[in-house]
Amino acid sequence: MQWDRRLSRLAIGAVALGFVMLIAIELIATSTILRNQQQTRWVNHTYQVERAISQYRVISERLEAARRGLLLRNDTGPDNTFIRTAALIEPSLADLRRLTADNPRQQRNVALATQLSRRHLATLNRSIILLRQDGRDRAIASFVTDESQPLIRAIRSISDRMVAEESRLLAIRNAEQAHSLFWFYVMLGSAGVLVVMMGVSTLWIIIRYTRDLTDSRDALHRLNVDLEGAVRKRTTDLQRANDEIQRFAYIISHDLRSPLVNVMGFTAEIDSAAKRLGTMMDKAEDKAPEIVDPEARQALREDVPEALAFIRTSTEKMDRLINAILRLSREGRRSITPEMLDMDALTQGVADIHRHRIDERDIDLSIAPHLPHIVSDRLAVEQILGNVVENAIKYMVPGRRGRIEIRGRTEGERAIFEIADNGRGIDRRDHDRIFDLFRRSGVQDQPGEGIGLAHTRAIAYRLGGTISVESDLARGATFRINLPITFSGEQKAMA
Repeated sequence: MQWDRRLSRLAIGAVALGFVMLIAIELIATSTILRNQQQTRWVNHTYQVERAISQYRVISERLEAARRGLLLRNDTGPDNTFIRTAALIEPSLADLRRLTADNPRQQRNVALATQLSRRHLATLNRSIILLRQDGRDRAIASFVTDESQPLIRAIRSISDRMVAEESRLLAIRNAEQAHSLFWFYVMLGSAGVLVVMMGVSTLWIIIRYTRDLTDSRDALHRLNVDLEGAVRKRTTDLQRANDEIQRFAYIISHDLRSPLVNVMGFTAEIDSAAKRLGTMMDKAEDKAPEIVDPEARQALREDVPEALAFIRTSTEKMDRLINAILRLSREGRRSITPEMLDMDALTQGVADIHRHRIDERDIDLSIAPHLPHIVSDRLAVEQILGNVVENAIKYMVPGRRGRIEIRGRTEGERAIFEIADNGRGIDRRDHDRIFDLFRRSGVQDQPGEGIGLAHTRAIAYRLGGTISVESDLARGATFRINLPITFSGEQKAMA
C-alpha cells in the first residue's frame, strides 16, 4: 500500500513537472520565434541596403555613360539622359543614409560616397559647360584629362566596401538565425518528447486508477450485497429485541402494579387503624391519663402519620412511574397510521387543549400561518407538539409575561417545526440529558417524573424524525422538531 502511494505520488509529480516544463518550453520557444523574426527583419534589411548600394552604383555608372553619350551627340537640351540621371544621385544617397543609420561604419562609407558623388557630379557639370561654351572638341579634351575616371573608380571601391560590410553582417545574421532555428527545433523536439512522456504517464495513471476503481466498485457491490442481508438480519433482530423489551416493560410494570395496589390498600387500612387507635388513646387520656405511655403517644400521633405520609407519597410516585412505563410500552406497540395532516388546524387544536392554562398564566401564544402539511400519524404528532407546549407553559418565569411562538418551514423532503418560548431556559450542559428517561434539568419546582421529553423523542424517532433544543439559561428555549413530509414504511421499519 505504501509503495502504491509513493508510485502514485511519483507519477502525479512527473505529470506536474512535465506540465511545468512544457510551459517553460513554450515560453522559450515563443522567445526564440520572436528573436528569429527580429533576425529575419535584419536579414531583409541587409538585402535592402545591398539593393540600395547597387542602385547607387548603377546610377553613378549610368551618369558617366550619359556624359559620354552627351559628348558624342552634342545634346545639351534640358531633358537629356544626363540631366535626368544626375537628378537621381541625391535621392539614392539619402536612401542609403536612411537604411544605414544603425551602422556607424556604413554611415562613414555613405559620407565618403556622398563626397565622391558630389565631386564626380561637379566634374561632369564642367564638361557640359565646356560643351556649351567652347564646343565639342574642347569638352572631349577635358574628358580625357579630368578626374572623372579616378572618381568613378573610387565610387566603385566604396560601393564594394559597403557591399562587403553588408555581406559580413548578412553572414552573422544568417548564423544567428540558424542558431535560433537550431534551438527552436531542439525545444520543439523536447516538447514532443515531454508530450509523449506525459501521455504515457497519464495513460498509465488512468489505466491504473480505472482498474482500481473497477476493483473498488466490484468490492463495494459485494459489500452492499452482504450489507443488505446484514441490515435485514440486524433490523429483524432489533425489531425482535424491541418487541421483547416492550413485552418485558409491560409485564414488569403490570406485575409491579399488583403488589403496589396491595401496599396502597394496606397503607389505607393502617391509616384507618391508626385513626381508631388515636380515638381510643384520646379517651384513655381523658379517663386514665396515667396508663398512657408517652412514647406510645408520640409514636401514634407523630411517627405513624409521618411514616404513612412517606409511604403514601412513595407509592403515588411509583404509581405514576408505572403508569408512564405502561404508556410508553403501549405507545411502542401502537401501529403508526399515516394520514394527510393539516398542521394549521392540528396545531390550533393543541393550543385549544391548553387554552385554560395559557389564559390562566397570561401567556401570548402565536401560530405562524401556512405551516407545512405532512403525511404522518395524527396522535403521535399531537403528542409531540402537546408535550413541548405543555413544558413551555410549565416553565415560564414568574412575573414575566409569557410568550410562545409556533412556526414551521420545509427543507427539501423534511418539515421543520419550531416551538420557541421566553421561559427560564435550559443550561447548555443539559441539552442532551433532558431527553433521557427519568432525567430533569434545573430547579425541580414543578411536578413531573422526567418522562415527557423522553417519550416525545421516542415518538419522533418512530415517525422517522428528530427533536433538538437551542437554549440558554434565562433566555427561553426553542425546540426544533424535524419530521419527514411523507412518512414511509421504510422509516417505520427503521424506527
